[in-house]
Amino acid sequence: MLGLKSKDTTLLVVVAILTLLAPFILNPFPENSALAQFNAGYPDLMQRFVIYGIFAIGFNILFGLTGYLSFGHAAFLGVGSYAAVWMFKLLSYNVVPAIMLSVIVAGIFSVLIGYISLRRSGIYFSILTLAFAQMSFALAYSVLSNPKFNLTNGETGLQVYADDPQIFHRAGLPDLPHFFGLSMRSTYTLDVGGWSFDFNAGYYFCAAIMLVVFYLAIRIFNSPFGLMLRAVKSNQQRLNYTGLNTRPYTLAAFVISGMYAGLAGGLLAAMDPLAGAERMQWTASGEVVLMTILGGAGTLIGPVLGAGFIKYFENIFSKINDGVLHAWFAFLPDGLENALVAIIHPFVGKGWQLTLGLMFMAIVIFLPGGLVEGGKRLGALFRRRSSDETASGETKPAE
Repeated sequence: MLGLKSKDTTLLVVVAILTLLAPFILNPFPENSALAQFNAGYPDLMQRFVIYGIFAIGFNILFGLTGYLSFGHAAFLGVGSYAAVWMFKLLSYNVVPAIMLSVIVAGIFSVLIGYISLRRSGIYFSILTLAFAQMSFALAYSVLSNPKFNLTNGETGLQVYADDPQIFHRAGLPDLPHFFGLSMRSTYTLDVGGWSFDFNAGYYFCAAIMLVVFYLAIRIFNSPFGLMLRAVKSNQQRLNYTGLNTRPYTLAAFVISGMYAGLAGGLLAAMDPLAGAERMQWTASGEVVLMTILGGAGTLIGPVLGAGFIKYFENIFSKINDGVLHAWFAFLPDGLENALVAIIHPFVGKGWQLTLGLMFMAIVIFLPGGLVEGGKRLGALFRRRSSDETASGETKPAE
């Protein structure tokens, strides 16, 4: 189907089903229950799941498939956001031209950075990409916010104002990002008993794009071009000895990865028409590295799982405060309740990064292949148990 092997088709179908049913899957607990704290089925967070999934899928093509570790991919994320907001300001709030411009501008920007950075490999390549990202951040934060040619609006961030041209904007269209009149914030809420499920237009728009780029990533992984990138990762020096010039392949991988990042940046702006320099900081580049490693670098589904894992627990742990903890342990004696709250307090709320760091360390130490390796181990364990039960249930013939 669609030119894919049966295994890849199954994977694509599973991802499609999960994204379609996400409002149900991410809201397992009733709204009024104590465990509703762990629900994540609201539009803003679901959009971030798929947008950062796109970001991580693109990064995985460069890092997981080609073996080049970039610490500067946030530059393309930020450039994509700025390009989308400028399209909103100049033309209209329609997200289609904004996203197209985001991908094009990020692609051009990645050609310039990749052409220079790929002259080195290993840690030197990583440092070069980090330097370019920090230069981009500095330009967006200060230099390009000069009143004479204010392209980024500096610390405040680039946003749409009432006096902007918006040439093609007309009466009757939403004054927010929309898809040919359908507002990205349009949401239908389904109440079933104690549960509440939100079906958001912006989420499904982003999810549809994620499925398309996920399909493209599968095709890239299985193509002759993808095999060449695997060879580069395996032993680039040996390829060079054969007389093959690998630079066009690595540059193509870098540009494709940058365009994925620009697409993610454009979608972030489409969900919230604001672009700030903070999206270009090194921390954003480090986050996509963590997502890819955590899920499973070099695998197809791993980066999506890693992005969802980090964004989910970042949101959940940061919302837990002392009031929530006291409500959870209210059934205990006061002394024991206060002691437990004091122990857990440093790991939640403002300390959520500590918990996420510990979880990341545990996964890297015990599951070097990431969450995908964990899933494979569980599958092998269940298959072994099933085969043991089948063997024990067999009757031996009488002698």
